[in-house]
Amino acid sequence: MNPPALRPLCQIRADLGTPMERGSGKGARWRTIPIIGGTVEGERLSGTVMNLGADWQTVHEDGYAELDTRYAIETHDGAIVDVRNFGIRHGPEEVLARIAAGETVDPALYYMRTHPRLHSGDPRYQWLNRTIFIGTGQRLANSVLIEIFEVL
Repeated sequence: MNPPALRPLCQIRADLGTPMERGSGKGARWRTIPIIGGTVEGERLSGTVMNLGADWQTVHEDGYAELDTRYAIETHDGAIVDVRNFGIRHGPEEVLARIAAGETVDPALYYMRTHPRLHSGDPRYQWLNRTIFIGTGQRLANSVLIEIFEVL
């Protein structure tokens, strides 16, 4: 068998609202970060991120973060695409502190990978329902950039 190949699908810039701290326990803290808009740019998938969703994070004491986002995209031609994106982010303590302070940090200095699930009821985008994707990310001060790749 051949190993899987990747084909770029799109870049998502998800704009973020003010994080809401939800408490802590068992060596972790929970926070929710609203997703309030953004853009989607790609040859086969483009449009806007709707002001509808959030990232429910579990941040462990060592800085390792489990990411669980749910939001929606409106495509350039009017379809709605639901996004569920699970991932992890970790790196050196000093790098994570810079990210938490709102600095733009070279994404090569930390690990941020996701496995998005895209779903649409629109017939033009049914192929999303049957495709596996992976993503790589970068946290910016007020947004997140996610490059999404189709697994071939």
